[in-house]
Amino acid sequence: MQKKLTLTVMALCIAHASFAQSDSTATEMATTEAFTFTEAQLGEDDDMSQNVTIVNASNNVYASQVGYLFSPVRFRYRAYNQKYNEIYINGAEMNDMESGQFRYSMVGGLNQQTKGVESALPFENNNFSMAAMGGSNNYNFRPAKQAAGHRLTLSAANRNYKLRGAYNYASGLSNSGWAFAGSITYRWANEGYVEGTFYNSLSYYLGIQKVINDQHSISLMTWGNPTERASQGAATDESYWIANNRQYNPYWGYQNGKKRNSRVVNDYAPTALLTWDWDISQTMKLTTSLSGKYSMYKSTKLNYNSSENPQPDYWKNLPSSYYDVWDESDSYNRTAQGLADWNTAYDYLTASKENRQINWDRLYLSNQTAAQQGADAMYYIQAKHNDNLTFGLSSSLKVDLNPNTLFNIGIQMRTNKGMHYQTMEDLLGASSFHNYNTYALGTYSLAQDQAYYDLNNKTATVGVGDRFGYDYNLLVNKAGAWSSLQYNKGRLHSFVAGRINGVSMQRDGKMRNGMYADNSYGKSGTARFFEGGGKFGGSVNVGGGSAITFGAGYEWKAPQASTAFVSPEMNNDFVLNLKDERVFSSEIGYQLQNSWLKANISGFYSTVTDATEWQQFYFDDINSFSYVSLTGINKVYYGVEWGLNFKVSPVFSIKTLGNISEAKNTNNSNVWYMSSTSGLFNEANGQKAELCLNKNMREAGTPLTALSLILSYHNHGWYIDLNGNYYDRIYLYYSPSYRYESTLKTRAQVEADVFDNNGNLNPDAVAQAKGKGGFMLDASIGKSIYLKHGSLSINLMITNVLNNQNICTGGYEQSRSEYTSSLNVRAYKFSDNPKKYYAYGTNGMLNIAYKF
Repeated sequence: MQKKLTLTVMALCIAHASFAQSDSTATEMATTEAFTFTEAQLGEDDDMSQNVTIVNASNNVYASQVGYLFSPVRFRYRAYNQKYNEIYINGAEMNDMESGQFRYSMVGGLNQQTKGVESALPFENNNFSMAAMGGSNNYNFRPAKQAAGHRLTLSAANRNYKLRGAYNYASGLSNSGWAFAGSITYRWANEGYVEGTFYNSLSYYLGIQKVINDQHSISLMTWGNPTERASQGAATDESYWIANNRQYNPYWGYQNGKKRNSRVVNDYAPTALLTWDWDISQTMKLTTSLSGKYSMYKSTKLNYNSSENPQPDYWKNLPSSYYDVWDESDSYNRTAQGLADWNTAYDYLTASKENRQINWDRLYLSNQTAAQQGADAMYYIQAKHNDNLTFGLSSSLKVDLNPNTLFNIGIQMRTNKGMHYQTMEDLLGASSFHNYNTYALGTYSLAQDQAYYDLNNKTATVGVGDRFGYDYNLLVNKAGAWSSLQYNKGRLHSFVAGRINGVSMQRDGKMRNGMYADNSYGKSGTARFFEGGGKFGGSVNVGGGSAITFGAGYEWKAPQASTAFVSPEMNNDFVLNLKDERVFSSEIGYQLQNSWLKANISGFYSTVTDATEWQQFYFDDINSFSYVSLTGINKVYYGVEWGLNFKVSPVFSIKTLGNISEAKNTNNSNVWYMSSTSGLFNEANGQKAELCLNKNMREAGTPLTALSLILSYHNHGWYIDLNGNYYDRIYLYYSPSYRYESTLKTRAQVEADVFDNNGNLNPDAVAQAKGKGGFMLDASIGKSIYLKHGSLSINLMITNVLNNQNICTGGYEQSRSEYTSSLNVRAYKFSDNPKKYYAYGTNGMLNIAYKF
């Protein structure tokens, strides 16, 4: 981290002389009501699911506010996966090429740079792409387009960070055609809102632009956000109850009396962008951008070897693992001894905070004892690395064919090398560690190749910083073209757009895994996919300020490289039956705008077929780490969303907005899972998929019902807003293994209610876990003061005024069985104990900004 900060400071110093020029003229700010990134969205929770989709349209009450308004519960627009929302900067696509998602940490802290935006909802035309199913945004990072002058911001908060300082400068466009802009932001917390976390982040932006003549302009920009932060872990309601704290964090503990977190993320993605704007004529403009990014992401984790799980909230440490608190008829697990053990565990965990956290001193002592006996580390800190080197070239041509017709055409070419590997971060006092497959040692001995992660280095010991476990690259290339035609005449405003892409992906293994000695080292075959599709949309003005909006689209999309391989950490095999996704989307709506009311209401219906999903976890039924691929998934998304802004008086307005939606699987998918102990699929020949009964599983981590009522008072520089928000139908990520056909048959041997008397599945046996919703009140008050030299703005934002910490903001079911491999029923019920996150209690931020 220190090295990254040093490099960043050097880069800022090199450019210092550029900002000495002062000959400038003011530039006008964009008049579009742009959505500004909030701190909750800029990469603070990247280790959790990326759940906020940024959408905006100045003439849409709902879309222009929903991203900010519902961010405390990680709301996703229409519950879409974030890969269906595309982000561009100066026309260059910035979504990750492996997952398809945009990493908000890439622009963390750059609040001023992200104000200039051209946004397009799913069925709005734009000048940089065919709008994605979840909308597309194009942020303008050109220095000449940023508000001229200085801006100094100081912030205090009780959120993920406590203090923030930011300085922004933009010269405006000088008489000689030069423009310079720069930004530096630092965010810090020795401990954040959640105990055991910290935050340390430096953000920077540097840009220079030269307007050569009336036709040509060149812009060069670079930015980055080196960040080190400690994470919060999800926990069960039992753990929250024992700790008497909805923000209990099991990831930290005391070491020599000081707090230490086991999950620390280091994230830095320095990016450079070169943009050439060519105004060919008054009716024709060409924009070309060349981008380069090197993303470095590292996340640490406490692991163990030939020992017990050291996590303080491990299920065997909890009282309910001794006594069945759920089923009064379970006489086997409701004994007097079990109750006594329950009380002993409860008394221990509630006796002191230290007993509920990681005992680092004990781990060091265990490792030192093992070292004296010549044994490997029993506990250690590993670091998972996901690094990416990405280059892209984009070019788009905008042509005004006539006063009523606008034509756009463009190309996008991108290439990515994803480097995925694991390193030893800390041996925790141990003296040795070997690159053995500890999951396989119960099946194979050290005399057999299958017990080694890398046959090319079987005897090598692993030291701090060394790679072990896995090491591979994913190579992804994508090239394509898009075009759109917009026609506006009379009451009709319409467009049609289309795009085609070619995508290739390949794995390049750097370790020769003993399970797949001939199919893990070196390059795999290359999978190639063709993408394409189109959409149309528009509006009809029906008079009186009213308009009917409509749109429909269909496209097929390549599977993501992150889900295309069965077990990328072990071999080169692609998922069997890998197909393009088929995506259909549609929408119809009504808009009204007059002197006292601005309103919009929309209904949408979308489907996704042949989707592929992938995950990994420990699977009890096979006593093994398991790699899982779900294929042939079909999904449906539909609902209604609205926004109404009543202007009661020139200074007071009432807004109401919300959505009620559904987002679920419509079929049972095929599942392939591979055991890390044997290297075999669920069927030994690897050719027969099993069925996962995941029909009707909902999209998770976002409320499917979100409602809001907003009271706004803006007058003479004062603005006061009071937001009442209600959230409901919050589903947790489901466990596929709990719903395998084979698992259900095994469960039926120990559970009476899996199937009815006719052999039909009981829906309750596969019901998806939910989180509790509720009401949250937010408020903000601010004042803008115009000074003799510049202006001062003061803003206080308070979230969750009523301190409602019972609202679940996400979580997941545990992928463990409620019986042992010998079918003995456990007292602990995993199905009744999903891991959850809860909303922060009352929290706020005070911003003071001085512009001059």
